[in-house]
Amino acid sequence: MSTAGDGGRGEAGLPLLGGIGETELDRLQAGLRRVGHLHGRLRQLLDAVLAVSGELELNAVLRTVVDAARELAGARHGALCVLDERGRPVELICSGAGSREFFAAGRLPCGGGLLRDLARAPEAPRTPDRADRADRMNRAEGHAPAASLLGVAIRVRENVYGNLYLADRPGGDAFSDTDEAVVTALAGAAGVAIENARLYQRLRQATEEFQRRLLPELPDLGPLQLQARYLPASVEPRIGGDWYDVIHPPGGAPCLVVGDVVGHDVHAATVMSRVSNMLRVIACEEEGPPSRILRRLDEVMGRLRQEAMVTVLVARMEERGRGRWRLEWASAGHLPPLLLAPGGRARYLYGDDQGVPLGVDPGLPRTDQQEDVAGGSTLLMFTDGLVEDSRHSLEDGMDDFARAALALADSPLPGLCDALLAHRGGAFADDVALLGLRP
Repeated sequence: MSTAGDGGRGEAGLPLLGGIGETELDRLQAGLRRVGHLHGRLRQLLDAVLAVSGELELNAVLRTVVDAARELAGARHGALCVLDERGRPVELICSGAGSREFFAAGRLPCGGGLLRDLARAPEAPRTPDRADRADRMNRAEGHAPAASLLGVAIRVRENVYGNLYLADRPGGDAFSDTDEAVVTALAGAAGVAIENARLYQRLRQATEEFQRRLLPELPDLGPLQLQARYLPASVEPRIGGDWYDVIHPPGGAPCLVVGDVVGHDVHAATVMSRVSNMLRVIACEEEGPPSRILRRLDEVMGRLRQEAMVTVLVARMEERGRGRWRLEWASAGHLPPLLLAPGGRARYLYGDDQGVPLGVDPGLPRTDQQEDVAGGSTLLMFTDGLVEDSRHSLEDGMDDFARAALALADSPLPGLCDALLAHRGGAFADDVALLGLRP
């Protein structure tokens, strides 16, 4: 204690701060510790909100929410029960070692006890603040006893999307008001993130459907087998300028097309739609060689001021009799087709001139190339997304593609095309178009 006669010194002879006694100083220090603790919790909450808000994939958002909530509250076990439109549990996402077993090995909380009450009337109850709720939790069929439980609803547009369940703090401590406050705040941010993820999911589906509708159905070419594949880029936006087409004018040889408008965005897809439609009209009217189709297309693009860098490969396949076919093609800066011949041979048809892309100079000449093709061969036309990525050079990618195709040459054409896409792992930095033909 301090007195007026001791010169403002405590029992240890140390000067006191402004006449504040040791008891008051202890309270002040305790208050500062509480402020520091709350500051730390707020920092944790901010980090958790940023983590949840930084995800766009719905599954990743849900996983991040339950992980972040468990860490914020210091709980051993966490679960997020997703509900359908009628409030029925449809999915349980668990966090923490042994949590799935703790929550009845993944069985959803649709039976009796507290978990059912949380799903039906989520008002953020806690145990063991209410002994009766703790007893009911511990009696819920199939669930392990819980020393403490915190339940918080996640709402999306005023509807309950799901419920967060957090159970058992180390040492058996009860969840505090602060725990409830930070988890409730996280649940509010989670509702916004979930809604954004669902909107993103719908936008992606609409974008991919738009892209698919831009691509044509393949015609029946009789003795010629046809298969085509298209995959969007794995990065956003999942839309691009790659396309394939097969045009079969009445009385003429079928015209095979694979093209690539530079870019993988809405602009590239729009340009692709215009260019592919122009090419289709020209190919139906033009009975000449592929080079003439490319020249006319380049001229029309110039007259319409369609400024874009476009690579295209146009080919015609004509039967010559006795199982022999003649392939004639012209390239506007596109990658060469790969020919898999009977007997285990794979060869890129570079020809004498790969040409320059459309949109560079309509006055430049276009050259036709010819190749005799035996029955049972396979012709593969593709875009660069299938053979090029940041890890390998284009040359290495093309060599790898040729080896993979040769190993699969005896496969049915649909399986061959599927396997070639799977060979790259199914993840592409650019969109991919593949057209396979087998006479």
